[in-house]
Amino acid sequence: MLRVAIIGTGAIADSHIQGYLRQGESCRIVALADLYPDKAREKAVKYGLSEARIFNGYESLLQWGEFDAASVCLPPFEHAAASVALLRRGRHVLVEKPMAPTLEECDRMLEAARQGGGLLSVVAQNRFRTPMMRVKRLLDSGRFGRLLHAQVDSFWWRGGRYYDLWWRGTWAKEGGGCTLNHAVHHVDLFLWMAGLPRELLAITANLNHDNSEVEDFSSALMRLENGALGQFTASLVHHGEEQQLVFQCERAKLSIPWAPKAYVQKENGFPEEAPEVLAELQKGYEELPELELTGHDAQIANFVRAIRGQEALVVDGVQGRRTVELVTAIYESAHTGRWVSLPLSKDALFYTQAGVLKNARHFHEKTRSVENFATSDISFGRQV
Repeated sequence: MLRVAIIGTGAIADSHIQGYLRQGESCRIVALADLYPDKAREKAVKYGLSEARIFNGYESLLQWGEFDAASVCLPPFEHAAASVALLRRGRHVLVEKPMAPTLEECDRMLEAARQGGGLLSVVAQNRFRTPMMRVKRLLDSGRFGRLLHAQVDSFWWRGGRYYDLWWRGTWAKEGGGCTLNHAVHHVDLFLWMAGLPRELLAITANLNHDNSEVEDFSSALMRLENGALGQFTASLVHHGEEQQLVFQCERAKLSIPWAPKAYVQKENGFPEEAPEVLAELQKGYEELPELELTGHDAQIANFVRAIRGQEALVVDGVQGRRTVELVTAIYESAHTGRWVSLPLSKDALFYTQAGVLKNARHFHEKTRSVENFATSDISFGRQV
């Protein structure tokens, strides 16, 4: 039986606890750790984890040591320290998004995994949804021609008080704004489906959050390896939180939410619908059955089976690092006004936290701060 610890018992921990509980007898949650132990005890009561030990942090948890794997559900600025400590002691780690605020921290996590021999996986639960899997398979098949243009809109809405939480809205702690901490799942999906761009040009802005140093809007234009173009926009100012991924190929448009289109040209070059292509596209989309498990449940199942040697990790630490790399490139371009080439080197301006603090401009200065909110409810935006 796999013995699991949950480190950080805020709202996102519920998804992890539920995912492990759905694994039945193959694993057991043996420990909950949080800076505020009462929060951990509340989670234990909520989910009937009467035998789980309660700790006030990962350090005391490691001193106890009677666990095999851990979910790291801490704020992003604590991901690297906790993960490195766990991995060096040979524990398997599933860390919430983003993997870490900087590439230097990601690299330390990867090195710790190599040293300790444990598995490192990064949460990207939206890959584990039927529409994502279907569109990914269709793109990989090449049946609808070359990818010409990829568009991703990661639109969210947050009010000003969102940034009153003490660590949010600061380069030193949050490490960035909506591009890193909200659009991170869309960044992962973009990379998974379209690949790493070879260069990009970006802008960032803070349009409506005056208690935040970081951006609440960003947009990037990208050149992909195959010559295609990509557009990526992240926002915290969009009412409705409409989110989409659109892939324009030579023969058809593929998208999430699913809204396929296919044109052929008339004699004069103007478009007319191509019902045969649409039928082929719809058939290919429906050939993959609905996934039995989705979201965190599916990724946690994959994590557990990978530890047991039954299958490969779907999202490993290298892929988690690539997501941070693209965000880092967006920040460097936006703050320098220049095109940035990928992959980034260790000399990149934003590779380390020191580089971020030196080169990132403050849109505003943080003037309001609360230690915690009375409610821990979170939203995941509209499902794409």
